[in-house]
Amino acid sequence: MPATEKDLAEDAPWKKIQQNTFTRWCNEHLKCVNKRIANLQTDLSDGLRLIALLEVLSQKKMFRKYNQRPTFRQMQLENVSVALEFLDRENIKLVSIGMFAFNFFLVAFEHYSFS
Repeated sequence: MPATEKDLAEDAPWKKIQQNTFTRWCNEHLKCVNKRIANLQTDLSDGLRLIALLEVLSQKKMFRKYNQRPTFRQMQLENVSVALEFLDRENIKLVSIGMFAFNFFLVAFEHYSFS
């Protein structure tokens, strides 16, 4: 069955459900480090909560330093880059940058052990 415009719309009901479920899942893991996500797009954009989530899930620290207070966009992008480098070093591949792929990656990240 081909996808309709309504199914692909930015505000499609299934997308909101997926986003809310994923946000709750992230918050469940982040509460042990006293962090919280309210909005996935804005709260992950500086890389700090993303790094915290990766560290909680992997029980490892980042391989290199990152900006604790990223005030400039360049610093925020560097933090995201540190998180992506961590994934690469842990041999976790991201096939797509879409929300579904990101959600799948994090669920897989939790269920598979690290070497």
